Amino acid sequence: MTTSFSSLSRVATLISIDRQAQQPIYRQIYDAFRKRIVSRELRPGELVPSSRQLARELRVSRFPVLNAYAQLLAEGYFESRIGAGTFIASSLPGEPDHRNRKTAVNLAPALRTIAANASALPRYVRPFWTELLGPFQVGQPELQEFPLQVWSKLVTRHSRNMRFKELQYGDALGLKSLREAIALYLRTSRAVVCEADQIMIVSGSQQALDITTRVLLNADDSVWVEEPGYWLVHHVLRLAGCRQVSVPVDSEGLDVVAGVQLSPNARAAFVAPSHQFPLGVIMSATRRFQLLEWAQNAGSWIIEDDYDSEYRYQSLPISSLQGLDTNARVIYIGTFSKVLFPSLRLGYIVIPRDLLDRFAAVRQTMDLCPSPINQAVLTEFIREGHFARHIRKMRQIYAERRSVLVQEIERELYPSCKIVGGGAGMHLTILIHDGIQDSEIAAKAAERKLWLSPLSLSYLSDSPRQGLVLGFGNTRASEIPGAIRLLSKLL
Repeated sequence: MTTSFSSLSRVATLISIDRQAQQPIYRQIYDAFRKRIVSRELRPGELVPSSRQLARELRVSRFPVLNAYAQLLAEGYFESRIGAGTFIASSLPGEPDHRNRKTAVNLAPALRTIAANASALPRYVRPFWTELLGPFQVGQPELQEFPLQVWSKLVTRHSRNMRFKELQYGDALGLKSLREAIALYLRTSRAVVCEADQIMIVSGSQQALDITTRVLLNADDSVWVEEPGYWLVHHVLRLAGCRQVSVPVDSEGLDVVAGVQLSPNARAAFVAPSHQFPLGVIMSATRRFQLLEWAQNAGSWIIEDDYDSEYRYQSLPISSLQGLDTNARVIYIGTFSKVLFPSLRLGYIVIPRDLLDRFAAVRQTMDLCPSPINQAVLTEFIREGHFARHIRKMRQIYAERRSVLVQEIERELYPSCKIVGGGAGMHLTILIHDGIQDSEIAAKAAERKLWLSPLSLSYLSDSPRQGLVLGFGNTRASEIPGAIRLLSKLL
């Protein structure tokens, strides 16, 4: 129903009431007034009909009109004058000056500037190979095998016994009991030298990289990054305004000698020594000691990203670089996203003691503290042995999938493709012939529900190697032969 109340004042507007709509009538009235005030159809100082008159014209109860008027008064769109009535607020902007419209249009772009560092980031587009679960999606663990019932019981138990203290803000470093459990795990399984008070709980390794960059680096600092390397590290450093120095990765990991030649006084090096992404190589002992020596001599930092080293198939997991550091130059980062499930959003940083205060200050500025509920559940999950059992189980499953994947690649794609980095983690990479664009192959594969990650996206240089990163964490062994045959046809 549409009604006009222009006869009551100079207000010329229409209000439409849809009695079948889910939106309450008072909200429809409120929205109609607000829309016309914002668009300047209703001008400051104009009289508004009384609630009784408007209700009669709209054939509705007076109560929704009163509720709408009350909200418009509370938000400053209406003003009430004793003895005179209700008006459009006189303090609102009046009619725009059309004589200056051309000038205003010309000035508009200058008024919408953003930070240069944010402008340097590529436009956000969710990669097509991560849209849906399917064969070869990178970074995706096998979720069907996660002990969801166990986790749900722990969540229920914790929720029933929750204390009021857990509804309050927490420690910027995270829940003490979880930090103690992580410290014990890292000392025994990863040879990390740490105590619980050196650990900060974060929302995954990506936040860990961001916080570490904010604490240690200034704009224009030179920073070593692996070439090829983790593309989101590139984005973090770009946002911080750092100058990225691409240091080549070979069969022994980051080439430290090349890094020294390129930028001897770089302020930091971002590395994944236990399982490099995306090539999957392991940094040799020689390179590790070279890197530590360089950091000490240059007064620089090493950021060690240990994202999925729990899964190694031809030997025991590789010990951390941090465990070799005698000068507190390494910041160690880990995550539960790969070993448990991505939406958990829990990771950790092992911080040198003299930097704890600065890390905590930056964390507090960003989001005060991590949420304590999932931390408490994860603590029990670790302490009751479920975490260790899950890792053992998944190591066997992933080992089988890796074996089948390597076998099928060698059967269907050899010698046109070369496998690199298949000994650990949940992905391997195949290098493809020159002349084939990996991004084009990935796009065609996505149309067939095959989710491949182009190797070229991991390079900063203009001449990247062409290849495909194949995740097998969420790809069942029975799916692999058919998926590789499809990939063979695409290639």
